Amino acid sequence: MKILLVDDDALVLKSLQMILKAEGVDEVYTSKNGEEAVEIYKDREIDLVLQDIRLKDENGIDIAGKLLEYDREAKIILLTTFKDEEYINKAIKIGVKGYILKDNIDSLFQSIQTVMAGNMVLDSEVIEDIKISNRTKKSIDDFDITERELDIIKLLAEGMNNKEISQSLYLSEGTV
Repeated sequence: MKILLVDDDALVLKSLQMILKAEGVDEVYTSKNGEEAVEIYKDREIDLVLQDIRLKDENGIDIAGKLLEYDREAKIILLTTFKDEEYINKAIKIGVKGYILKDNIDSLFQSIQTVMAGNMVLDSEVIEDIKISNRTKKSIDDFDITERELDIIKLLAEGMNNKEISQSLYLSEGTV
């Protein structure tokens, strides 16, 4: 498996690189900015991108968007310290496959495997925040996500995988 790490913190890059190598990842590429990340992604056959949301002069959501424009099937996990609703909504909307908090690094490799299997993964704290926020808001419009996306998020929170969700909602697995 080839993984591209994108983070502007050299210590984070080195630490994640060591963790992934110890887990048996074949090749781990690193980038400190979006432009370089896109070039590496285009030049190598990257299986998964693991990236921070906030880089020094760039927004990780924008970088993910560029990668997804190039390859709609790109498997991208955002690894961040931010549980910001706006980031979460944008990430889901553009097609990011995972949103994980850095303080839950213990489940990182399991999350990578989940995404590589074609499923989406959201940190349990993120799901809980979405559920709490949903209870306190009057309208789904406040989340900037569709009813269908909310249905999918609810089923993810219940522990269903993409295949189970697609069967439950009568969608193709690729749509989920």
